[in-house]
Amino acid sequence: MSLTYHLQVVNLLAAILLLIAFAMLSQRRIVGLITLFAWQGAALATSTAIVAWSTGQHHLYYSAALTLALKVVAMPWFFFRLVRQLEVDREVETMLNIPTNMLIGIVLVIFAFNLALPISQMAGTVTRSTLGIALASVLLAFLMMIARRKAIPQVIGFLAMENGLFFAATSATYGMPLVVELGVALDVLVGVFVLGIFFFHIRETFDSLDLAHMEKLKEH
Repeated sequence: MSLTYHLQVVNLLAAILLLIAFAMLSQRRIVGLITLFAWQGAALATSTAIVAWSTGQHHLYYSAALTLALKVVAMPWFFFRLVRQLEVDREVETMLNIPTNMLIGIVLVIFAFNLALPISQMAGTVTRSTLGIALASVLLAFLMMIARRKAIPQVIGFLAMENGLFFAATSATYGMPLVVELGVALDVLVGVFVLGIFFFHIRETFDSLDLAHMEKLKEH
């Protein structure tokens, strides 16, 4: 009964992750997008800690703490500071309008659930029922990444996709080995700081973070 209760909480957090993914897809302002990313990291860290508690997979506690430190504290703080320094807290331009993005997102969720169904049946974890939501979150984050024109929302979309992949790994196999998770976290952290420097160079060169201006480099 206790395990069932924990599983219900994990399912609730999985649903929250999916709702946040849809909210990020429809969010127009960069600050709002960063806030949603932080909430997504908090839900992911909480879900990972509950899975660790209910299954005895103690290495997941370190994963939860790492997610909390990076995805809820360090990276959102870095992005908020970056937005203030670059003064880019404006509406985010998208390739498609919001209703079209949401309709495509619904189609991707249906596809993800059908794709995950045979995989979840083969998985031996108690959280296998959330695999469909994890894959849907990955696809929605990928859609958000390719549908935005600005550099910062695209990076946040990439990080949200990494959140979905981590949640999928937790659902299917109780996560990756701790050494692998630490290596991935370090790579992501370094990559974000490098991209921050890259943003400053784009802003100084083109006076905008719209990646469409990068096409000007072809003329040189």
